[in-house]
Amino acid sequence: MVFLTLEGIVKTYGSFRAIDGLNLEVRHGEFIALLGPSGCGKTTTLQSIAGFVQPTEGRIVLDGRDITHVRPEQRGLGIVFQSYALFPHMTVAQNISFGLEMRGVPKAERSKRVDEALALVRLAGLGERYPKALSGGQRQRVAIARALAIRPNLLLLDEPMSNLDAKLREEMHIELRAIQRELGITTILVTHDQVEAMTMSDRIAVMQKGRIVQIDTPYEAYERPHSPFASAFLGKTNAFAGAVQLRNDRCCHVQVQDTLMHVPHEDRALGNDVNVYIRPEKIRLVAVGSGRLAGRVRLRVFLGNLWLMAVESRLGLVHMTQPNLGTPPPEEGSEVGLDWADDDLRLLDREVAHGHV
Repeated sequence: MVFLTLEGIVKTYGSFRAIDGLNLEVRHGEFIALLGPSGCGKTTTLQSIAGFVQPTEGRIVLDGRDITHVRPEQRGLGIVFQSYALFPHMTVAQNISFGLEMRGVPKAERSKRVDEALALVRLAGLGERYPKALSGGQRQRVAIARALAIRPNLLLLDEPMSNLDAKLREEMHIELRAIQRELGITTILVTHDQVEAMTMSDRIAVMQKGRIVQIDTPYEAYERPHSPFASAFLGKTNAFAGAVQLRNDRCCHVQVQDTLMHVPHEDRALGNDVNVYIRPEKIRLVAVGSGRLAGRVRLRVFLGNLWLMAVESRLGLVHMTQPNLGTPPPEEGSEVGLDWADDDLRLLDREVAHGHV
């Protein structure tokens, strides 16, 4: 069931279109991530839903109710900001209770909801502390508890993890996703972090220049991007410029310099300029003289769980990753062979061509 609908949303500032005809449908209980670089319009979109920004055109419908011109405090939304926006002079319990007081919730009910919210975010017993006495992760949990205490029909998250260190951010991805699933609350997350978007969301809406250029499950968005922009923003990729030489019902044959690449399940016209691309983790090392491509290791970097490698080849510099299985890969300067499965190749038109990313 569609719970939130954005229809033809446009937001202009003079001649600049921060949002450019954006359409989005969010199902009840769904977790959607708005993903994109700075300036793509994702935060303006979130602020339009929240009521802090008035769209120039279009409308916003929440659970069958047009809220386009409804004041923010009357929309019943829970919001977690990047800065957490906690009141430093209030205790944790007072911070969480503040929104309930503004809504006229009786004192006994407020106390009950504060306790429930603290238990939900694993901060039971810390209600009398002040924000300055909490860690970054704890302050974030307080901000989440405050948003959830009002029992919102929609939860909006504006880059809430950006102030946390990498390990804590990873832990909070899991915790917040678990809370969202437990409550079944419809949630929209704004982020520029692809890992965050893929870890937490049911679907990712990739944004570029005020528009959603692709919306898909994390797996589909990563494995089958619709454009070079989406491909590059959702992880690293190798892109090889070529032209379609042969085609049949099952495969396109693309000439990339002196190499013919077979790309299954793609359909492009003969002679089309295209990019063949493949993710670094889809490429594997093989013995010298075997595989699809010969190369020399220019760089290898150890990242703990995997090795990142750059290999010089006749097609240019190829980036690949290899899991850390306990044995280091060939050293820098070593000759290697590279191989891949045809099914791991993807094809995109070259109107906006990329090099290696």
